[in-house]
Amino acid sequence: VQLQASGGGSVQAGGSLRLSCASSASMSSFNWVAWYRQAQGKEREFVASIASLTSTKYADSVEGRSTISRDNEKNTAYLQMNSLKPEDTGVYYCTAGRRGDVYWGQGTQVTVSS
Repeated sequence: VQLQASGGGSVQAGGSLRLSCASSASMSSFNWVAWYRQAQGKEREFVASIASLTSTKYADSVEGRSTISRDNEKNTAYLQMNSLKPEDTGVYYCTAGRRGDVYWGQGTQVTVSS
């Protein structure tokens, strides 16, 4: 299984980005899909997860500004981030799990300037 994250970039504070996570396996086979991020010099932290099409969880830091979704037909998950802040800067990773196995994709860099 390969997960390919994309959509990162450099934006100014207040801007938006939509991250994508394309899976080589059927997206519907995963029990859950999540996004984590890691800022330079800090530990990787949870951002958002989706367990079904409607069961979502968010870190307090992004609640209300981000939306996680998954398109099983396109085998892709998304993270829409709005009102971006400089503290959102980091490498964003997608991860997915099924039947006890957890898969990670490579990261995509998000840089938010003030």
